[in-house]
Amino acid sequence: MKFQILPSFSSLKKRFPRIILGLVLTIVFAMQAGSFLSLPLLDRLDGMIYDSKVRLNAIPGIDPRVVIVDIDEKSLQEREKGGEGRWPWPRDRLALLVNRLFDDYDVVSTGFDVVFSERDESSGIRTIDQLAKNQLKDNAKFQSQYASIQSALNYDAQFAQSFKDRSVILGFSFLNPGDSTQKGDLPLSEITTKEIPITLVRSLRRDGFTANLSILQSNAADGGHINPIVDADGVIRKIPMLVQHGGNYYESLGLAVARNLLGSMPIKPVLEKGADLNVLGGLEFLDVGGSMLPVDQELASYIPYRGPYKSFEYISASDVLNKSVPKEKLEGKIVLIGTTAPGLLDLRTTPVGKVYPGVEIHANLISGILDGTIKQAPLWTQALNLALIVLLGLGLALVLPFLSPLMGTVVATLVIGTISLLNWYSFGQGYVLPAAALLSSLLLIYLMNIAYGYFVESRGKRLITGLFGQYVPPELVDEMAQDPTSFSMEGESRELTILFSDVRGFTTISESLDAKTLSEFINAFLTPFTRVIYNNRGTIDKYMGDCIMAFWGAPIKDADHARHGLISAFEMLTAMERLNEEFIKKGWPPIKVGIGLNSGKVSVGNMGSEIRLAYTVMGDAVNLASRLEGITKEYGAAIIIGEETRKQLPDLIAREVDKVRVKGKDVAVTIYEPFGFEGQVSEQNLSALPLFENALRSYREQRWDEAESQFTDLLTNHRDTGEVLYTLYLERISHLRQDPPGANWDGAFTFTKK
Repeated sequence: MKFQILPSFSSLKKRFPRIILGLVLTIVFAMQAGSFLSLPLLDRLDGMIYDSKVRLNAIPGIDPRVVIVDIDEKSLQEREKGGEGRWPWPRDRLALLVNRLFDDYDVVSTGFDVVFSERDESSGIRTIDQLAKNQLKDNAKFQSQYASIQSALNYDAQFAQSFKDRSVILGFSFLNPGDSTQKGDLPLSEITTKEIPITLVRSLRRDGFTANLSILQSNAADGGHINPIVDADGVIRKIPMLVQHGGNYYESLGLAVARNLLGSMPIKPVLEKGADLNVLGGLEFLDVGGSMLPVDQELASYIPYRGPYKSFEYISASDVLNKSVPKEKLEGKIVLIGTTAPGLLDLRTTPVGKVYPGVEIHANLISGILDGTIKQAPLWTQALNLALIVLLGLGLALVLPFLSPLMGTVVATLVIGTISLLNWYSFGQGYVLPAAALLSSLLLIYLMNIAYGYFVESRGKRLITGLFGQYVPPELVDEMAQDPTSFSMEGESRELTILFSDVRGFTTISESLDAKTLSEFINAFLTPFTRVIYNNRGTIDKYMGDCIMAFWGAPIKDADHARHGLISAFEMLTAMERLNEEFIKKGWPPIKVGIGLNSGKVSVGNMGSEIRLAYTVMGDAVNLASRLEGITKEYGAAIIIGEETRKQLPDLIAREVDKVRVKGKDVAVTIYEPFGFEGQVSEQNLSALPLFENALRSYREQRWDEAESQFTDLLTNHRDTGEVLYTLYLERISHLRQDPPGANWDGAFTFTKK
């Protein structure tokens, strides 16, 4: 058995366009993965894949440690309906809210997802101050009461007083790039660009901000920004842990709350092993009181969403003010104060919901920091993504063109499925691996191969099938379709082997059967004979009643055409024996087949008229094959082959039966009866073969007595090896004795009929 490790040139030529297209796709996606090319669609697809993983990994239930005190629609109702009225509320009420939380409910920390950048003048204090400075500045009685009145009406001071010695974290907001407006006071920063140089990261840098009143921020335990990162598709997946402003870094609200709970330990940068402070991308974690917080080059972290909206307990702010909440719901909890009221515009789009309260984003971050569940995407994940695109993309680009559609689908499915499972597993282990470019490249390479095979190559196959489908088996059609440009039906000269087979005495058989039975009878033996020819790479030229004409070596070239033709002849005889057993059971007459086989140069191609054409062969070699089939009965042989066929089969055991001149030809040709290939011939035939050769030599040398004696001996002792043949020569000897052929006789016999 031959194994072809490397594809043939014609196979490579046919698949070259698909290989090139696959390589181009691999290069394009590799450039995207290496940041040499921007494909926004892939970034969006990566976001969608990430969102799906977040949703599928949702944690059931709520986190009991964090509670959101919600400035909801209920809280914004009028006082007589149990609410506090429209926002903003007087800050004496907010001071009462903070006091309720710490004094009545014993919460451990409170963070505000609200910015208090404007002075609260709802008490009328501004009017009192103006009177004290202007119209009533000389009124001693008023001035004596002014100090106590001012204290009672200074709601900001009361609000700030409620922060004293309590873990209250205020939120503030950085403005968009280019806006340098600054309002309010930022909290103190404990980390600067000295600890985290700008050469190490590409942190977000902002000049403008809207922060809290100085009196409020100075009394709060800390503060944190409330600015998430909004991706191009409008979804919030990350939040910068630190934002740079004026040479300092300011932490997010969630980080500030979590760090305060962990003892307000300073933030420490943690570099990759061997990383340099002056090399971009070396920062891997922020050490927050021993808790490692993974960050990217922008000092941002993935928000560890636990699940959809209300993955945390929500309590109406008005219920807290009215003390209508059971104490156990808030005792010992971390509280975030924010809003879900649509009118206050703090609803965002996230992986777990299109309408999601901003305050719950910070709650998720706090929960993730405390649990250590924030996903990381270190730089090596990008390098791994690029390497996989190159290796797997090249692999599929080079392999898929050589596979069948079914096998290609299996291979592509296994590769894409394995990558998807590994990506999913990595997510569960805390790593966010990019998937869009890799999966898209593999999927597009597969789809390109399928589409190219269907629209381009299958067109060639359909053309080949239309041209040759009625002549050659499907297996050869598939083989021809691999390189359809190499085949045509135009006439050409080629060396082939031609076979003719005919059922002996068919006229007598046909007269004994009715029309329907005759049709079934013919189909019964033509079908298995045709299968034999097809199985040996043969081409059916035509059926002529009970006769089959076939050839080997066209349209597909076949160096072993003579061998395949003779093997088919042997197998047809074997099939005939099985058929005769079935025919006898059905009451049909058994059949005997004569087969003529010859090789030589012939014309092959589409021949006929403008009305009808047929793919056929013509030439002397074809005519001789037909005549050889016609004389098989004369020699009592099932198969007779021509001299050219015999020359191409050196391992064939055959006996030369005669030299003949067929009608229309003056040159005699040697004909043979094949017994089988070496190792396949019976001892009986092998023992008779040299005896026949000696007798034939005596015959041709006109030693009639010696020849007659030898053929008589063969007929007597080896009758089963050629009774008709031996008898034929004895009859010829008797005739030639009476009418000697002369000295120039070559021993050839002339057939005057086909």
